[in-house]
Amino acid sequence: EPHRETILLVEDEPGIRGLVRKILRRERYQVLEAGSGEEALGVLSSHGESIHLLLTDILLPGMSGRDLAEFLLRTRPALKVVYISGYTGDESNRAGEFPADAKFLQKPFTLGALTGKVRQALD
Repeated sequence: EPHRETILLVEDEPGIRGLVRKILRRERYQVLEAGSGEEALGVLSSHGESIHLLLTDILLPGMSGRDLAEFLLRTRPALKVVYISGYTGDESNRAGEFPADAKFLQKPFTLGALTGKVRQALD
């Protein structure tokens, strides 16, 4: 079976990052990972391959997930983005902060929610 798309996973909690990586790899995605926005930029510069989806926590040390996404979208307009959020506030509170079509994965999330949201974003 051919590999599916490449996902850049940016999450500063190693436990969550490891779990998400495992789930995505089991779904046959290629997974690149970083613990911060700055680290993600380093991973990108050393990986020439195209990245189809950025899966990033909103709250990261240093550069926020949103800033990272906006930076990447300038040079990769086709990039899909899914934000992982620990916020409990409903999405309408953030409507002004994010693009209308921004996709959110609410923590804590189920395995099905993760794989479903990723697939929905990529399709």
